[in-house]
Amino acid sequence: MSGPEALEGLAAHLTHELGRSPNTVRGYLADLRSLLAHVDECGHDLADLDVRLVRAWLSRAREAGAGRSTIARRVAAVRALTRYLHREGVLRVDPGPRLSTPSGRRALPTVLDEEQATAALSGPAPETPIELRRRAVVELLYATGVRVAELCALDRADLDRARETIRVLGKGDKERTVPVGVPALDAVDAWVGRGRPELVGPRSGDALFLGVRGARLGVRQAREDVYAHLRSAGLDGSPHDLRHSAATHLLNGGADLRSVQEFLGHASPRSTQIYTHVSVDRLRAAYRQAHPRA
Repeated sequence: MSGPEALEGLAAHLTHELGRSPNTVRGYLADLRSLLAHVDECGHDLADLDVRLVRAWLSRAREAGAGRSTIARRVAAVRALTRYLHREGVLRVDPGPRLSTPSGRRALPTVLDEEQATAALSGPAPETPIELRRRAVVELLYATGVRVAELCALDRADLDRARETIRVLGKGDKERTVPVGVPALDAVDAWVGRGRPELVGPRSGDALFLGVRGARLGVRQAREDVYAHLRSAGLDGSPHDLRHSAATHLLNGGADLRSVQEFLGHASPRSTQIYTHVSVDRLRAAYRQAHPRA
């Protein structure tokens, strides 16, 4: 099996059998092309892939300044490849389990405090279709904690105004239902009633959010909407910061970790536990400032 054949087969395996997202698959393939080039430079082929070759490749990346998260992603990509090659009979032994993921404290997410979130969602009433869309995008991201790609994939039928929920298709095509607050619903109603009709066109379909040419709103433009709206409120932030903020504010308000896990669409509670660290850090700061014996 050649390198390109292996990557093509792995991509199909990750997509159709394991349900990995397109972004994950693209990231893995980019890393693995670098690995295969390294293997070729060393005068080896796929059947020779072992821990020694992989560690040399990872060391080169570290020397070039790759950070912990990059190395961790590369290790995950290699494990996926070696597991696949072992299953296909290319490798007699799978070296993946012998690779260690770099340790170190995971960086805490950037979170708006509740006053900043309120400021971001206040301000002059939007008037133009783009302003209406921006307000609705930011309100919905903060209200539901959805990923920006999930928001862009929403259809009008996914919004249940009566039940105050949206139906979200997440990673691995896993569907979940997420509650939506009234302010976000009102912002979406304003967009659908006064903004969307101005942009609708032959390619609109049932997409909830539209770009200026009438097609479904793209992820890049949705990000720009968030950046522009937050800048207008004097804040810096990204769509993922709104997701982090929604999760943290839920926990600060007393929501249990399991509920927040389902709200965010995390497959494992380990992914959600980082938000408890954010809340504990804030609690510790408040304690030190206010408690007489801190």
